[in-house]
Amino acid sequence: MSASNNLQKNKKSKEIWQSVRQNKMAMVGLVTLTVFVLIAIFGPILVPFSTQEFGGMGDVLRPPGGDHLLGTDDMGRDVLANLMAGARISLLIGGVATIISMAIGTLVGISAGYFGGAVDNVLMRLTDFFLVIPWLPLMMVLAAILGTSIWNIILVIGVTSWAGTARVVRAQTLSVKERQFVERTLSLGAGNWHIMWKHILPNVFPLVFANTVLIAATAITSETTLSFLGLGDTTTASWGMMLHYAFECGATGLGAYWYYLPPGICVIAVVLAFTLLGYAFDEILNPKLKER
Repeated sequence: MSASNNLQKNKKSKEIWQSVRQNKMAMVGLVTLTVFVLIAIFGPILVPFSTQEFGGMGDVLRPPGGDHLLGTDDMGRDVLANLMAGARISLLIGGVATIISMAIGTLVGISAGYFGGAVDNVLMRLTDFFLVIPWLPLMMVLAAILGTSIWNIILVIGVTSWAGTARVVRAQTLSVKERQFVERTLSLGAGNWHIMWKHILPNVFPLVFANTVLIAATAITSETTLSFLGLGDTTTASWGMMLHYAFECGATGLGAYWYYLPPGICVIAVVLAFTLLGYAFDEILNPKLKER
């Protein structure tokens, strides 16, 4: 029985991978994201300059050329080195915040949909609160209260971006729990948490996964926004902090395009990659969309 299940899982995985390869949106997003992940891992090692290596007066806001392929910033630091280090921090914040958001949203959504009644009412009113309240002011207030360390920023983004996932998972759970295999498992004496973990979660996971990829784009945008507004971690290099320092020193007025364009382009590219992947996975994993 176990061997048969493994064969079915392998077959399903191959079918999904084949669908991904045939989907242009998915491949563009996957290739772009892979490039940025490789940059985040190996980039800081390959660049000959450090993010803490300050230049003299003659090195301030130098245009691209020579040893500095993307020029220098207002403190004489190499823009390319900061860009590579920023990729690591921005992807880390986006990834961990997304995992936190996915975990909270999935737990709330499955619990609300499965138990129903008072549990559903309480959890959905809490979800509605996070859906209707403006997310940017809420994140700004929480970031100001908790402090601007990288882990506080991750926590702020994670606990404010789960509501959409909870709504989607709840709707799917309401459908799954009415199926015969769930009713049979319940009649055999299985506990609620066993059914939720072993039977409902695997059936809603494809939807959760597609939604998680889309949340990653939102998480990176949120980190960039908070950092640009001065609420990011000033001790680490991120794309949002690069944009913050660029506008703080008046790089736009000085014509130092090499200071603010690279991080801006990187944010757009990564967010677009996650968005393309999210929509592609939603189309691949959702049978109703595939039929259209």
